[in-house]
Amino acid sequence: MVTFLPSRPGRLADVPAFHRSIGGAESNVACALAAAGHTTRWVSRVGADGFGDHLVEAIGGYGVDVSHVRRDPDRPTGVYFRTAGDRADDAHEVAYYRAGSAASAMSPTGVDLDAVRAGRVLHLSGITAALSEDCLTLMRELTAPHPGRPLISFDVNHRPGLWGEAYGPEVLLDLARRADIVFVGEDEAEEAWGLTGGPTAIREALPEPTVLVVKQGAAGAVAFRRPPAGDRAAGAMGVPPLERSREWGRAGADGTPQSPGCDNAPRPATDHGTFEPAPRVDVVATTGAGDAFAAGFLSATLRGLPLKTRLRHGHLTAAATLTTPGDLAPPPARPLADRLAALDDPAWGRLRLGPGWTDADAEAVEEARTP
Repeated sequence: MVTFLPSRPGRLADVPAFHRSIGGAESNVACALAAAGHTTRWVSRVGADGFGDHLVEAIGGYGVDVSHVRRDPDRPTGVYFRTAGDRADDAHEVAYYRAGSAASAMSPTGVDLDAVRAGRVLHLSGITAALSEDCLTLMRELTAPHPGRPLISFDVNHRPGLWGEAYGPEVLLDLARRADIVFVGEDEAEEAWGLTGGPTAIREALPEPTVLVVKQGAAGAVAFRRPPAGDRAAGAMGVPPLERSREWGRAGADGTPQSPGCDNAPRPATDHGTFEPAPRVDVVATTGAGDAFAAGFLSATLRGLPLKTRLRHGHLTAAATLTTPGDLAPPPARPLADRLAALDDPAWGRLRLGPGWTDADAEAVEEARTP
């Protein structure tokens, strides 16, 4: 979507002007990963209008492949307006104008499925599932067992206002159970699914994903990892394994590709969570921080880094967005992020990040931002 950011705090009714930017959960992740040096592709649908031109040009400007974005001559590009307040604040307002948008017309026949499945990781969001029945059908197709299916990353992104009369929580739970890596906030798990027992209770409700990341706001995040088959052998060869819980292609009795050791029946979690606190951040705006966290975590996953380090990279990429006013901010340069992620626990605990921290070198950040 095209995002309109307020020129000053206040109610939408009182804001006199807005600054145009870009937004959207999946495109935010694609842009951040491209800025971090990864090859990324954004597959979507926008209107054949000026806003669509802006989105394609701006996202492509980050280095994202936008050649598979389709232009819809009959439907407009989605837009939304928001206030400057924190999303958790009761005063926060968001006005979505995406009903009947070009993106809402995405379907299994309306996108290039081969292009979607060509990467090592396919990142999806629960927001897309809420846009229309066609979008939900597409999401179910992409998360279904399929030969050569890429690693599925799924951010729950529960947005009650987008679902209307539809039963979003049940749909989101089903999609999450089909994924390999899942991101969910502890607060949204309570809101969507009534889970009040903390990260462990969420893991018990979602045992299927190889990796489950439960975000706990400013406190930090917990990651649960169930070692997939083959990790031990890969580790013995010195090859850092990419998280993968499914080897699609083994056919069952009915010819359907099966997931080894995985069925639809819930089972108890067999792993223990790894908690990593977030650094202290002087927050400018919170919108887009969840997408940035996912991008940082996925970047470290693609690099085969340890689980604790993946969480730290998620926190650092989120901090880059938290210290800027827009939905999207360039992540810290890899040498800076790597050095900060490698700090010992006491130094990491003293770290404090404010606006402009990504422009400094690691030593300056550590010295200037550590009390």
